Amino acid sequence: MNITRLSFLGLYRIIGIMIKTILVFLHVVISMIILLPLGLIFILLYFIGFRKSTLRAIAILCNCWGRLLIWLTGSRVTITGMENIPQKGGVCFVSNHCGYFDIVLLLAYCDRPIGFIAKKELLFVPFLNCWIFLLGGLFLDRRNIKKAIRTINKGVEKIKSGRSMIIFPEGHRSKGRGLLPFHPGSLKLATMAEAPIIPVAIKGSYDIFEKNYRVASVQVKLSFCKPVDTASLPAVERKLVLSDKIFSVIKEELDRHTEKE
Repeated sequence: MNITRLSFLGLYRIIGIMIKTILVFLHVVISMIILLPLGLIFILLYFIGFRKSTLRAIAILCNCWGRLLIWLTGSRVTITGMENIPQKGGVCFVSNHCGYFDIVLLLAYCDRPIGFIAKKELLFVPFLNCWIFLLGGLFLDRRNIKKAIRTINKGVEKIKSGRSMIIFPEGHRSKGRGLLPFHPGSLKLATMAEAPIIPVAIKGSYDIFEKNYRVASVQVKLSFCKPVDTASLPAVERKLVLSDKIFSVIKEELDRHTEKE
């Protein structure tokens, strides 16, 4: 009797996980398609002069979209350091990169319109490419140095105009392996724009889906650390010291979360 009951509960749990996974993916795909006309309206409004209000509307829309997606996963998010996010002026968020849900978390809880540097291959993904563009994202061709430099320069212009961008200096997802070394020159976007850097520590996002390739309800921790000024740094420190400093700030925050578990 007990064995039968345990088997039934196990089957019920598996079905529940499958349904949750399907709902999450349906939300992502269908919402991108349904909201695309609204996105096109945003583009039109942006180019005819309603830039600030359009960017704010996009931020609110992405905030709601991201929070609903996190809610559908059943995950619980603990957020600290929201007071460290400047509400005005250009800023670079420099974050560790655990998994796919990192962008979702930042869109949901950053409370600012944010763009990010995406790999060139995403330019050819229908609907997703449109939303990356709407968010102010840029597509980077790492194999073509000249094109990569032009992309970075566009990102610098966006930040100088008051926009915010996300940088993942590890270069790719760590997939639960902890904080990986930063790529050389990965903070150039921030230093060239002389923008403040907000170090971001994310813990647990990899476990939402990629750990077992099915949606799981997990505890996620998202920390926005104190801003690091880049404008007043000497050129030598920007090249040699800044990267190590940001790395240490993020690692210390991740270690602090681990100690509390």
